[in-house]
Amino acid sequence: MAKSKEYVLTKEGYDNLVKKLDHLINVERKEASEKIKQAREFGDLSENAEYDAAKDYQAHVESEIISVQAQIDNAVIIEDTDGKQNVVIAGCKVKLHDFSDNSIYEYTIVGTTEASILENKISNESPLAQAVLGHKKNDEVVVDLGDDSYTVKIIAIN
Repeated sequence: MAKSKEYVLTKEGYDNLVKKLDHLINVERKEASEKIKQAREFGDLSENAEYDAAKDYQAHVESEIISVQAQIDNAVIIEDTDGKQNVVIAGCKVKLHDFSDNSIYEYTIVGTTEASILENKISNESPLAQAVLGHKKNDEVVVDLGDDSYTVKIIAIN
């Protein structure tokens, strides 16, 4: 049997997935059933666009439930280090000096499902995270992008 994909999550991310699953099951699944019931009342199902749309919505909700449940079932929760971490690990916040543009950036390293560049959360599978994971403060590391690369220095780990 093939091993299931692990989903690296913070405790907050895990809790959000549990809430999302609850909403999908207890709200959206019921809404989908209600839409199908209402569409059936329009009559002939063979030419009923509302019925087709309701069935599509139901299929989407059920697919989402399966996906979220799989993520929960295969979750690996990142332990909170309370800022006592001296090497970069998933779940920590890292401040970096990027030599390519002489800028300072701060990112939280999270699992792929929680990554959000708008919130400065990068995936533990991204090239930047892969480069800094396991390194200490003041280490300079090369971020390999395949055809290109750049160097960053770890300024702080929280």
